[in-house]
Amino acid sequence: MSGLPGIAVVGASGQMGRMLIATIQASDRAVLSGVTERPGHPWIGQDLGTAMGGAANGVIVSDDPLEVFARSQAVLDFTAPAASVAHAALAAQARLVHVIGTTGLSEDDLAKFRAAARHAVIIRAGNMSLGVNLLVQLTKKVAAALDEDFDIEVVEAHHRRKVDAPSGTALMLGEAAAEGRGVDLREVSDRGRDGMTGARQRGHIGFSAIRGGDVVGEHDVIFAADGERIVLRHLASDRAIFARGALKAALWGQDQKPGEYNMLDVLGL
Repeated sequence: MSGLPGIAVVGASGQMGRMLIATIQASDRAVLSGVTERPGHPWIGQDLGTAMGGAANGVIVSDDPLEVFARSQAVLDFTAPAASVAHAALAAQARLVHVIGTTGLSEDDLAKFRAAARHAVIIRAGNMSLGVNLLVQLTKKVAAALDEDFDIEVVEAHHRRKVDAPSGTALMLGEAAAEGRGVDLREVSDRGRDGMTGARQRGHIGFSAIRGGDVVGEHDVIFAADGERIVLRHLASDRAIFARGALKAALWGQDQKPGEYNMLDVLGL
């Protein structure tokens, strides 16, 4: 087991953190090298297994990411924008693979990731499932094949606790549609409609967000013209698909040169 890559998880107590931990522990291709939580979190200093309500496993929850990164080959990061930016600088310092599933990122955040990627492998995606990344490719191809007589709408649904909208996956799909049409999404994006908004602008790409219950993730890309509609859909029912994709990315990144990558690179799409 000692020859396997060590993979760390930041934000261990979160829903995705727990799923990532379980996925690594169930794998025969990697070992869990360490976990972190924010300073002051009640898990700090505890055995991870005990903190998660099970048997002790010898992994102590740390509030020092650099110390954990120094003994790891990769880190899985589904936290928050500010935390992921801070982790990127430390991951670059430690020269390990940084897999980022965090959404709600700003242009300034992305610029900081680009700077960190000069020294380390960064693999970032709004969604790490195989199905969604296939949907991204299909969206791009359909958008390229259809003219602006077809309006494009991206409709997404997530659980009530999700804090950002549109989702990272919805933005991936919107970017794919814009790329297929050869336009800049920032110039044709409609993010919200309320009141007397006027008629829909030709060529714009619209987004609608639904929040409720425990929905893992549902995404539709609708191409609507007079008399017909084409709907591309992906439904996620288990967060494990994201964790498996993140682990696959971390293992793939071991053989790559420093730079920015996404799941299309990992999956060879």
